[in-house]
Amino acid sequence: MKKYNVGIVGATGMVGQRFITLLENHKWFNIKTLAASSRSAGKKYSEAVAGRWAMPCLVPDSVKDMVVADAIEDAERIASQVDFIFCAVDMKKDEIRALEERYAKLECPVVSNNSAHRSTGDVPMIIPELNGDHAEVIKFQRERLGTKRGFIAVKSNCSLQSYVPALYPLGKFGISDVLCCTYQAISGAGKTFDTWPEMSDNIIPYIGGEEEKSENEPLKIWGKIEGNVIKPAEKPCITTQCVRVPVSDGHLATVFVRFERKPEIDEIKEIWKNFKGRPQQLGLPSAPKQFLKYFEEDNRPQTKLDRDLEGGMSISLGRLRPDSQYDIKFIGLSHNTLRGAAGGAVLMAELLCADGYI
Repeated sequence: MKKYNVGIVGATGMVGQRFITLLENHKWFNIKTLAASSRSAGKKYSEAVAGRWAMPCLVPDSVKDMVVADAIEDAERIASQVDFIFCAVDMKKDEIRALEERYAKLECPVVSNNSAHRSTGDVPMIIPELNGDHAEVIKFQRERLGTKRGFIAVKSNCSLQSYVPALYPLGKFGISDVLCCTYQAISGAGKTFDTWPEMSDNIIPYIGGEEEKSENEPLKIWGKIEGNVIKPAEKPCITTQCVRVPVSDGHLATVFVRFERKPEIDEIKEIWKNFKGRPQQLGLPSAPKQFLKYFEEDNRPQTKLDRDLEGGMSISLGRLRPDSQYDIKFIGLSHNTLRGAAGGAVLMAELLCADGYI
């Protein structure tokens, strides 16, 4: 596999930092340029993140002396230097949409961690093991944008990763209703306990926009390409509550499911155990060997123990059992800044490269 030169736009934020740590020794991807807002532009990366570096390791030597570019003003230069960019900027949605389309029209593919284009019909929103075939809509997006190489592909909301991958292979039983409550880590807000001390010994019962994303985005993942857009599925009916909890990393979900044809508990466990997607079949660098890992212990998965499973790229499941109101219930856990954010985007980029879109 060739080496791809990549840019990280939004490199100073928490997700941008995570991209840097994941790409430091990546087999396929080489960090060519870093970009951020005008506040950081012109500084060495180590200076731009001084006092803000939130990763458990030191700033890698390979990037600490890189001069940060301006994500907006230097877009043409950045696009000319790289094969594609990862985008994780902190801007208003309309500004993000404009910025990502600008890079795409500069013939620079955009692999986005942002939510701005998730509802755009011809922009694929991909969980690589589930719906990589949605990348086929890129040809229609390129027609709309007038590009040959450039396009935008996005990852889904981080909280979905803890339950949608577990539900997806059960779709053959006709999932009709899902009730899900997510307990989300503070890193999902780009925070640490040092920067958000009021979260210590506290739970906040509201995360802006999360419940809408958690209820609507899975339907696009389950959707089909019709005409030149992805048409979301009409079912299942999903209702959620999302709360912020005093955990550094890891989103946990409690999930209740009703089926048209109720499967047996052991049957579900076997399906989870054997489920593989194209990343596993292709042996992509960031793909976990066991995508869905079920724990038989009553007290697992636990956030602190299990969020880093297979480099934070596996989904941990447990406590599967019958329910008196729904058919079944279970617990799901994912690492929100790895599988749920930067790691999921890196795996998506690997799949897009393997399938010839980049």
